[in-house]
Amino acid sequence: MIQGEFNSRGELFFEIGLISAEGDIFPVMALLDTGFTGWLAIDNQDADGLGWLRNHETQDMQTARGEARFSLYEGKVVIEGEEFTVEVLGGNELMNILLGVLWLRTKRLIVDFPMGVLTLG
Repeated sequence: MIQGEFNSRGELFFEIGLISAEGDIFPVMALLDTGFTGWLAIDNQDADGLGWLRNHETQDMQTARGEARFSLYEGKVVIEGEEFTVEVLGGNELMNILLGVLWLRTKRLIVDFPMGVLTLG
């Protein structure tokens, strides 16, 4: 189970590890976005920097800013010490790394704002 953090706007952040193609692990804070139906979204520049394999296909999705086209990558992440290989959407100018709701199929989310408790596990 990993502990998360609330920011001043009440957004939910968790520390995860991004695994580069060379096997290096980079800890990052990722925003849990319940409006995102995938596994993970990251800026294309970061995905390319990690050496993640880019699929030659793209995917159009509706976002809060309107319709956007995303590149598809195969990425590796570490959550709770467990390694996962997931489909990653790569976009331009993404401000945060996003965790999508597919994680909630395998992980239990506990959110208690009054008590300051946020866990995923």
